[in-house]
Amino acid sequence: MGVLGKKKQRREAEIPTSSMADIAFLLLIFFLVTTTIDVDTGIGMTLPPELDEEVEPPPVRERNILKILINAQGQVLLEDLPSSVGQIRDEVLTHVRNNGVDDRYAESPTKAVVSIKTDRQTPYNLYIQTLDEVWMAYFEIWDSDARSRGFSQYTEYRASLEDGQENEIRKTWPAQISLAEPDPGDS
Repeated sequence: MGVLGKKKQRREAEIPTSSMADIAFLLLIFFLVTTTIDVDTGIGMTLPPELDEEVEPPPVRERNILKILINAQGQVLLEDLPSSVGQIRDEVLTHVRNNGVDDRYAESPTKAVVSIKTDRQTPYNLYIQTLDEVWMAYFEIWDSDARSRGFSQYTEYRASLEDGQENEIRKTWPAQISLAEPDPGDS
């Protein structure tokens, strides 16, 4: 067989894979840099500044405190009486708006304090529902005050405030909420 009889051996086509690892690495970096990860931030609450150890805490009369206790079994006690989460808003409204009329409730809106005490084993969703009911009571009060001032709702009043202008509604009806663990004798 001569030159004609020999079959040429063909080289098989190869796909260059040496840069595949580089491309995968660059894609990985791209997705890590551009991906946003949602982070739970918890409940936004502004806490009062810590008192000096030498300073006595300010006195608060017992009638100015509305006590809400949620125990580990998920029972809600409003002023030591079994209640439901649905009753909390009405009780907060009565407590804050009392203006000294009823001896069982606050002397004035600026002295009214809502105390929420929970156990470490309190169901978290029940705690959130309770806190929501308290805040909704305050928003209802603020909406009512804003309507009496000619606004359709509190958010419209708040949007009308200029930078540095004092929020008169929040000054008249301050939300004073105390969050704590129960005392050893509470149940």
